[in-house]
Amino acid sequence: MMVLITYDVNTEDASGRKRLRQIAKQCVNYGQRVQNSVFECLLDAAQCKQLQHRLLAIMDEKKDSLRFYYLGNRYETRIEHFGAKSGYAPEGALIV
Repeated sequence: MMVLITYDVNTEDASGRKRLRQIAKQCVNYGQRVQNSVFECLLDAAQCKQLQHRLLAIMDEKKDSLRFYYLGNRYETRIEHFGAKSGYAPEGALIV
């Protein structure tokens, strides 16, 4: 299923900046960054719960915000893109 993950981390201190880097690193391991704090991830249910658990362990619930949007398996009809950055095919080959 396609899951859109967004986050807002308070970076007023060094620990916040560290949390921001750690959350981004975990999200990169599971999906594609589409905006600064937004990731599109193709996950199965187990991967989704694993990532959610990892991110919740990193974030500070009093200072940070984390959102998961579950777009499902037929996500292609639910995403429209406009603007400069080109889209990508999440199920296609990824060249690094």
